Amino acid sequence: MSPLVETVLFVFGLVALGYLAGATGYLRSETGDALSEFAIGVALPLLLFRTMIGADFHGSAPWSLWATYFIAVTVAWTAGHLVTTRIFGRDGQAGVVGGVSSAFSNLVLLGIPFMLGVFGQEGFELLSLIVSVHLPTMMMASIILFEMFGPRRSEPLHPLVIIRDFLRKILTNPLIIGILAGLAWRATGVALPSLATRFVDALANIAGPVALFAMGLGLRKFGISGNIKPALALSVLKLMLMPAVALLFAWLFGLPPLSAKVAVAAASLPSGVNSYLIATQFGTGQALASNQMTIATACAVVTTAFWLTIATMVFG
Repeated sequence: MSPLVETVLFVFGLVALGYLAGATGYLRSETGDALSEFAIGVALPLLLFRTMIGADFHGSAPWSLWATYFIAVTVAWTAGHLVTTRIFGRDGQAGVVGGVSSAFSNLVLLGIPFMLGVFGQEGFELLSLIVSVHLPTMMMASIILFEMFGPRRSEPLHPLVIIRDFLRKILTNPLIIGILAGLAWRATGVALPSLATRFVDALANIAGPVALFAMGLGLRKFGISGNIKPALALSVLKLMLMPAVALLFAWLFGLPPLSAKVAVAAASLPSGVNSYLIATQFGTGQALASNQMTIATACAVVTTAFWLTIATMVFG
């Protein structure tokens, strides 16, 4: 078995173990919620904090990396919206859910441990740069689209209120706090005290396995219900169209091999819970988001390995 295939099977195997623990009743779904809160609220922010302190970003912002990834996001989101509204005849709110489902990769619970396993610390550092921009960009897009397609208000919200809501969500997000705190400590040039380093390492080192197991346990709550055809179509867009676009533009922009492979791998990851949360906000499309997330995660064990193999053949 090749190291790549073994790593993919290990990562998704931890997700499957979490799912089985919930499906058999060995652990309750509430346990998955608690583990996810711990991973997102404590372990992963500390992992990002540690990475920001010690990462080597070569003194420049990766504009080509960001452009590659977000062009793929834009294409997949637009395609998902159009497929949901034009082909399946759903309304604009469901179209937003379809767009998010087609473009919002699970870069945190799945992506962080995946990149560490496949590309090591250097690959994770590149993913951290995507995550630092991905969260604010996708949250702002979701807020704007929610205002455009959400329930009509008697009076439209003032732009300053939207900006204030966005900043509040960003600045209270544990992942963003971890990134900003790490960059702030890095700027001081002071080494982290040894005792603090031991605390950070102890919690950061378990972030990956806990996040993957929690994700699998959480999937048990969603499952598949209702008409699955739209979910299958959106899963194809997420798992096939988005990484294909990322591969094309990574080649056109001449990204370095590792950056190109990280961009393609990030684009190939299945959707996370964000699409379901947005569907819950809209009060529509919950079954669509749930079906798509479950189907895409199950299929990603094959499609992600496929795109990693293609990216390795193209970029070396």
